[in-house]
Amino acid sequence: MKVLQLVTSPRPFFDQQVSALERRGVDCTVCAVPGAHSGDSGRSPADYVRYYPAIIDAIRSEEFDLVHANYGLVAPFALAQPTRPVVMTLWGSDLMSDKQWLRSISRVGARRAAATIVPSEPMARELETEHELIPFGVDTTTFHPIPREEARERIGWESEDPIALFPYDRTRDVKDFERARRLVDAVEADLELRTVSGVDHDMIPYYMNASDALLVTSRRESGPMVVKEAAACQLPVISTDVGFVRETVADVSHCVVSDDDDRLRDGLESVATTRARSNGRAVVDGLGLESLGENLLGVYRRVLDREESAGTQAGVSHGV
Repeated sequence: MKVLQLVTSPRPFFDQQVSALERRGVDCTVCAVPGAHSGDSGRSPADYVRYYPAIIDAIRSEEFDLVHANYGLVAPFALAQPTRPVVMTLWGSDLMSDKQWLRSISRVGARRAAATIVPSEPMARELETEHELIPFGVDTTTFHPIPREEARERIGWESEDPIALFPYDRTRDVKDFERARRLVDAVEADLELRTVSGVDHDMIPYYMNASDALLVTSRRESGPMVVKEAAACQLPVISTDVGFVRETVADVSHCVVSDDDDRLRDGLESVATTRARSNGRAVVDGLGLESLGENLLGVYRRVLDREESAGTQAGVSHGV
């Protein structure tokens, strides 16, 4: 099976998804939007103008069985090519965007795709169209518990004090670093606030294991995946009630999900005092990459079976 994977910008969880599919014999070709995307800075309209010809060139050069659109913004380009069935995965910041036009594009794409996938219950509740719920997987081999002292030595943290990890670029307004700073300052215990961004994804487990809590103060989130990764490292999560955080850590010890500053502060104070680890790995084990790959392959097969049946009845050809 050959699949053309369309994406705005490959993310670590997307790369892991592709790898999980390829381990199951799916030949994936990734076609990303031209240009560069960084932080809150998006691509130009000219980048998207160049994207559709690149998709058509790819389809003409390979015998793909289907197209998988990853993120709502690439849905129009996937659906504009007339010869291959489209599977669509919404990531959350598309369907639940504060931009009405992006929400509309995502919903229209979901209705017109041969199959639509969402990764979380909050997204499933937002989407009226028939869809499948397949959570994003976590690489539990990469994200695993490491002794705190060993992790701190690896990344050069010499402090022995408890540390709250803010896992984003502090300049991104939506992540609300100032709230994180206020919360840590209000804790009546020794607690440092440190940030991490722009490092290799393979190094993130060391930063998590070197910390005592993951602190998420975002005003909105589509996930965030970093919460699942923290759970896999047994790192307590203290977070605002955004994305799929609540459902992810519902049964995880030493975690607090709230929009109330007092509760968030108390959660930080507790982990700073006890230095306890969570039991999160037991939760994320069922959300590993292998189950993700198997579930996606099942969707692909069902879509192609339907297409083959319709083609046999109506004489439809998938040739370019």
